[in-house]
Amino acid sequence: MTQVFFVCDVHAQKRRYETLFEAVVRDKPEAILFGGDLLPSGIRAVQAGTGLPRGFVLGFLAEELSRLREELGDDYPRIFVILGNDDVRAEEAAVREVEAMGLWSYAHNRKLEFKTWNIYGYSYVTPTPFLLKDWERYDVSRYVDPGCISPEEGFRTVKVSRSEARHTTIKEDLDKLAGEDDLGKAVFVFHSPPHKTKLDRAAMDGKTVEGVPLDVHVGSIAVRRFIETRQPMLTLHGHIHESAEITGSWQDRIGTTHMYSAAHAGPELALVRIDLENPAGATRELL
Repeated sequence: MTQVFFVCDVHAQKRRYETLFEAVVRDKPEAILFGGDLLPSGIRAVQAGTGLPRGFVLGFLAEELSRLREELGDDYPRIFVILGNDDVRAEEAAVREVEAMGLWSYAHNRKLEFKTWNIYGYSYVTPTPFLLKDWERYDVSRYVDPGCISPEEGFRTVKVSRSEARHTTIKEDLDKLAGEDDLGKAVFVFHSPPHKTKLDRAAMDGKTVEGVPLDVHVGSIAVRRFIETRQPMLTLHGHIHESAEITGSWQDRIGTTHMYSAAHAGPELALVRIDLENPAGATRELL
């Protein structure tokens, strides 16, 4: 048995982190996978015109993980982390500093080994209605859903070239990330869910923009096509908090790929427990 924990969309809620660390001390998983939206809200800061939320990574998170490592010793888990669309990219440098401390591994756009498995991370989501664009990409083309704002507009905390903002797609990124790898023992930690699944259902029923109905499925077409064609063993997702409540399910499957979400609309921590030797048997608990 190789037990791992998956959490996401914690949004800097210290009680959720404390609940997670209590479960880690009690159950001693071999790894924790963080699926983004971990920090104080960058979207709210941009909307309010206040200062960028900084310091949470090198403050609270680094301190708590250091204490956890001291308490657990050799039982300290491998930790893999990506950021999400509500996390300012200006904190990416701090994430790398914590990696240099040996407290976690930064997985975005990387392939990392864990025992006999490979962990891949990918933070970008499709265009949203929000102004913060640090972790947004066009999906399979330069189409933007009604009500959403192009990645070429909005606000970024880390500058990218106009060419990158205009021409890079999630589809191209995933093709490069996976290359020609055999994905039979691959775990992909995405922030975005795949399109038209039980994991990407937003509460937009009956809503329109200038008379055009909004698509209630807001996940990535590129992520879905990637799963359909490449069939990784396991994919992990977040981003759409209310999806599980609407669809009645935090899990789905495409072909042989098991797909799980730890996004949750309530105040609790949604903790997904997975045995990598039996991914079909995953469970989710609200703590």
